[in-house]
Amino acid sequence: MQRTKTVLIKSVQAMLIYTLAVATPAHANTEYNLPSLGDTSSSVMSREQEYQMGRAWLSMLRGAVPTFDDPLLKDFVEDHVYALAETSQLEDRRLAFVAIDSPQLNAFAAPGGVIGVNGGLFLHAHTEAEFASVMAHELAHLSQRHFARNLQQQQRMQIPVMTAMLASVILAAAGGGDAGFAALASTQAAAIQEQRRFSRQNEQEADRIGLKNLQQSGYEPSAMPDMFERLAQLSRFSRTPPEFLLTHPVNQSRIADSRNRAEQLPGEGRRDSVEYQMMRARVQLKYEQSPGLAAQRFRILLDEHDGDHAAARYGLALALIRGGQLDEAEKVLEPLLTSRPRSIPVHLAQVELDVSRNRLDEALTRLNGQLAIHPDDYPLLQAKTDVLLRARRYAEAEQVSNKLTSQRSNDSDIWYMAAEIRGLAGNILGLHMARAKYFMLAGDLDQAGEQLDLALNRAGDNFVMSSRIQASKDDLARQRELIKNF
Repeated sequence: MQRTKTVLIKSVQAMLIYTLAVATPAHANTEYNLPSLGDTSSSVMSREQEYQMGRAWLSMLRGAVPTFDDPLLKDFVEDHVYALAETSQLEDRRLAFVAIDSPQLNAFAAPGGVIGVNGGLFLHAHTEAEFASVMAHELAHLSQRHFARNLQQQQRMQIPVMTAMLASVILAAAGGGDAGFAALASTQAAAIQEQRRFSRQNEQEADRIGLKNLQQSGYEPSAMPDMFERLAQLSRFSRTPPEFLLTHPVNQSRIADSRNRAEQLPGEGRRDSVEYQMMRARVQLKYEQSPGLAAQRFRILLDEHDGDHAAARYGLALALIRGGQLDEAEKVLEPLLTSRPRSIPVHLAQVELDVSRNRLDEALTRLNGQLAIHPDDYPLLQAKTDVLLRARRYAEAEQVSNKLTSQRSNDSDIWYMAAEIRGLAGNILGLHMARAKYFMLAGDLDQAGEQLDLALNRAGDNFVMSSRIQASKDDLARQRELIKNF
């Protein structure tokens, strides 16, 4: 499901060309890109319109950028953003998430509750509170409906905001470097970038509301100005600032204002957690040149703390496993299993080690033990599915994957996995249904339609299944109409 950089660049070029091609003159009908979706009580765009547009936009994004399929990382982002949403001003909490596989620093909020995070955010946010400060800021953009409030300005411009935002995120994920890509970006991305930039007033409002949300969620408020200072340094020493700084510019006035506000908030909150540092270790390992180099860096960090650094030990164990040094990995991991017996990431590291040694029964025993404590845990269920698949126990794997598709019906990674398992289990009708759902979520509507046609043919006289397939075809038609309105 991952795409190469060449494919990404072509996607960017196509999107930019399409954006300019469909641009409507400034004097044209100002409703050219707003779908008619029921509730029109809002003077500009209803919440339901935002929601539907956001989901259609997300499917297009998924089809154009590489995403993380790491269950632990996805679960961490979702759990922590939902916790922040509980103390936020956000009324519509139907959130959707996308974790983009890119070391470039970026995070964004799109209309309809879409939250995006690049892997690079974990590299640059040194503590959980700093990570939470960025997420609280993005939630504030959603709660204040800055997208809808900016539509009046959009209507005077030629490039639709949602299309511009899509192209801009793809640009950031691609990371530059190609000559043709750079030339295209220099001539056309500037106009697109302007469409994505929040106004200074929007940014100040998001800072103020996000800061209060950060404090109410139990985090240390000073994490926000601390993060801003680090971003300012990053901008100062880079000729090409990361996407996040282009759309959320940081200056000394903004840093001073956020620090002044943070100092006025009562109480002291938490700054960091071992769990967050473990997630950082996973991301750092992914973007290191090799497991061996990652292992060296984690060893140095562990030595600096006299062996008492759980996240460094965890990262080292993972690096050793992936580098094939299984005996040493077992020794490194053993103290963590003793000191952190309730840590799901630690247990999953041991499962990974057992699988690498082909000890599948031991891995399943550990997973079943953890699932007895956490029966609906997404990373544990995913790991059990993977082990059953490796053991060629396809019928059992299908049962577990069906539970996941029920829990995470809008997760394209889950449907991709479900399609593979159903095919191996001989459930061909289920295979076509899962593929159709995956393609719908990934924005490939033509392929989705083909899979639904195949499913309908196989369903034959089964009225129940035929009705379900027809309902999916109706959903697909609505999604086509939404995307056409971009």
